[in-house]
Parts: sequence; structure tokens; C-alpha cells
Amino acid sequence: MAYDLEEQEQLDEFKAWWKLHGKKALTLVTVLVVGYLGYQGWQYYQDQQSLKASAQYENLLKLDITDAKNLKAIQLVSADLMDKFPSTPYAGRAALTAAKANFQAHEIKSAKSQLEWSTKHAKEDAIQAMALIELASLQFEEKDYAGALKTLNEKHTDGFDGLFADLKGDVLVALGKPADAKVAYKEALEKLDSQGRLVKFTQHKLEVLGN
Repeated sequence: MAYDLEEQEQLDEFKAWWKLHGKKALTLVTVLVVGYLGYQGWQYYQDQQSLKASAQYENLLKLDITDAKNLKAIQLVSADLMDKFPSTPYAGRAALTAAKANFQAHEIKSAKSQLEWSTKHAKEDAIQAMALIELASLQFEEKDYAGALKTLNEKHTDGFDGLFADLKGDVLVALGKPADAKVAYKEALEKLDSQGRLVKFTQHKLEVLGN
């Protein structure tokens, strides 16, 4: 095929450029292709993990946590989700479910362990906040007031501010700090749903302290 002078010059320029940069260009393309394929593979793997975890979590939900006969199964399924699928949201939910089942069975140490796991590894902000409030409640019941306050001061999603402040008020009352407790209860009243049931209890606790 014959080229005119301008085309021949462009072809020669391209050949010269390719001679200098062709290897780098091929390497770059290869890296991009490999990176893309790797990303697609990772996405596929994550999707498969999520599907498997979802199926196991569905099985977990079928188990009544109030029935002591289901405790062992709940512990096993939850442990499997936490161990094999920690990057999915179902692991945090499973840990919270297992903690509730263990609490019902008076296995407090195990309940605390699962709540602590969920506070650190849960992928959903709401689940993490629920785990924090449940953990603080357990610590409060055990009279570990310093531990409860530390847990309540952990970063959490704003939607739970009212619950955190209310429990903080309870802890401060137990510590003999009524003035600080009133501040916490007032904050709780500002943050809680004004139509919710907890508001009346919080208001009563504040009135007892003399608002």
C-alpha cells in the first residue's frame, strides 16, 4: 500500500515514538488490564461472600433466641459468620444476635465478647451503635461504671445520641454525680424522639433529681 509524503512522515514519527516508548506503553496497558481483571475478580469474590453470608444469616434469624435449645446453634452460626465473613454486614448483625442469646442464657462473658467484636468490626453504623449501648448497659449492670462511661464516649452515629445520653445519666447517678446526670438527661431529652416512650422515663428521672 502506497502512502503519500505526509502519511509517510506520520508513520515514520509513530515508528520512532514506538521504538522509544512502545515497551512502556505495552507495560502500562498490561498493568491496567491486570488491575481491571483483579478488581472484577475481587468484586465477584465479595459478591459471592455476601451471598453466602446472607444465606447463613437468614438461617440464624429463623432461630428463636429466647429458646435455650437454640443457643448452641446460634453460637455456631454466629461464630462462623464472624470468622469467615467479617467483611460483610451480616457478621456484625450475627454478633449482636448471639450476644442477646447469650445474655438470655446468662452467659454474660460471651455476650460481652460478641458485643465488643461488633463494636470494632460491624460494617453498619447502626449495628455498631447498638452494640455499644448494649455493652455499656451490661457494664452498668455489673457496676463497672468507668467502663460504661468509656463505652458511651465512643464515637457513634448521631441517631443514637439520645439513648447514649440517657444511659450516661443513669451511670452518673450511680456514681453520685447528680449535677452531671441532669446535664446528660437534658441532652437526652433534646435528642430523643419526642413521641417515643423513653422520653417520659427520662423526664421523670430528671424531675427526681430536681430539674
